[in-house]
Amino acid sequence: MGMSTGQSSGGLLAEINVTPFVDVMLVLLIIFMVAAPMLQVGVPVSLPKADAQAIPDDQGKLIVTVTKDFEKDQLVYIIKTPFKFPEAFEQALKTNQKLQAEREVYVHADQALPYGDVVKVMAALSRNGGEKIGLVTDPLK
Repeated sequence: MGMSTGQSSGGLLAEINVTPFVDVMLVLLIIFMVAAPMLQVGVPVSLPKADAQAIPDDQGKLIVTVTKDFEKDQLVYIIKTPFKFPEAFEQALKTNQKLQAEREVYVHADQALPYGDVVKVMAALSRNGGEKIGLVTDPLK
């Protein structure tokens, strides 16, 4: 299958058949394109709505999430990992390489949270390396 006879010289000419390889690569590409949006699942929060400018590139940004249960459980999530506020959360911020390198973080805070709780989290972010702190909202429709 991968070999063919040469012209009149009688020798063999080896050729690689790339068609099966291309077929497999196209199937894998389609699978990853379908699966990638499903992998971006975070901590569920009900974001407030605002008429604000969109983040230009939200891929790879450090996101801190504060749920509506913050007053009860005192948990703050860095990406999807929960940390007890303030001790474990601040220690995680100090050792977070992305925050220490970029100094940029985005806060997903549930709209049911009191303003004071959001400010506490933002103050902890500021104390531990967050120089650019953004609040994430849902767009108005």
